[in-house]
Amino acid sequence: MEFINQVHSKCICLCLILIFGAWSSEATSRNLEDAAMYERYEQWMTRYGRQYSSMNEKETRFNVFKKNVAMIDSSNSDVNKPYKLSVNQFADLTTEEFKSQRTGFKGLRDTPPPTTSFKYENVSIVPSSIDWRTKGAVMPVKDQGQCGSCWAFATVGALEGALQLATGELVSMSEQELVDCNVGGENEGCMGGYPDVAFLYIIEKHGLTNEANYPYTATDNMCNTKEADSPSGSITGYEDVPVNSEQDLLKAVANQPVSVCIQAEGLFQSYSSGVLTGDCGTDLDHCVTAIGYGTTDQGIDYWLLKNSWGTEWGEEGYVRIQRNIEAVEGMCGIATSASYATV
Repeated sequence: MEFINQVHSKCICLCLILIFGAWSSEATSRNLEDAAMYERYEQWMTRYGRQYSSMNEKETRFNVFKKNVAMIDSSNSDVNKPYKLSVNQFADLTTEEFKSQRTGFKGLRDTPPPTTSFKYENVSIVPSSIDWRTKGAVMPVKDQGQCGSCWAFATVGALEGALQLATGELVSMSEQELVDCNVGGENEGCMGGYPDVAFLYIIEKHGLTNEANYPYTATDNMCNTKEADSPSGSITGYEDVPVNSEQDLLKAVANQPVSVCIQAEGLFQSYSSGVLTGDCGTDLDHCVTAIGYGTTDQGIDYWLLKNSWGTEWGEEGYVRIQRNIEAVEGMCGIATSASYATV
């Protein structure tokens, strides 16, 4: 009986050792995994010159970073996806923070503006692909910074293209004039705005000054009326692309760069390369300039968009999203709110 009790006691001790060993191994594994992620975080901070005001903020940002990296790594592990994400300069921002800092479209109005004419309505033949960069109609990528001024950059991108096609000269125009001076109504500088309202401002002011005269600061300032009264390029009007028609948008982009608004919340924050496909909402929050379209070697039709988040984001500042999808709004709502300048 004593022998049986001894065996029983040894079994209990062995089980406890095994259980504790398994728990200890799992805890160590978790700690090692966190340590590896933290090292990755430190390397990321060094690369992007990120500094935080306190250890608490640093830890908070680490948790956001860790969550974003897990999503990015999971997405990139799917070899069938035609796009890649990256741990870029926005990896320590939550979705809400990123949206508030880096977008700026105020959303579709409850009462849409009056319908404009559409001069490309009867266009029947368009090229299979186009890239307005190769035609000299696109300025290098700019950076809106932590200011909700995407609407100004999308407007200026379309304006610069229209002026180049009309005059043969590509001039960098001033987003800051729009941010500072096109205020008091629906457009509110870094608090957001609408490209069509910006086009109306340019028409009424008989032009917009250039960036050299009125450089970008990524902040709301008093309007510099002296520089604003020295326009460098004027337009005769603007037109909206008919809503919910990728075919009409194609006709427009085949002829000139076009301001388009999309839902950027989600994968755009971490986009690196390829053609974005899959789920994307139509709650428009960001505006960019459509500067082309084409088809990949794998047969995926895409839109080529110039963004305003600097050249380290995406494909040197550009993004491709899927074209010709079943939803009439287009990928990320691209066919919902598009306009261009007429010269």
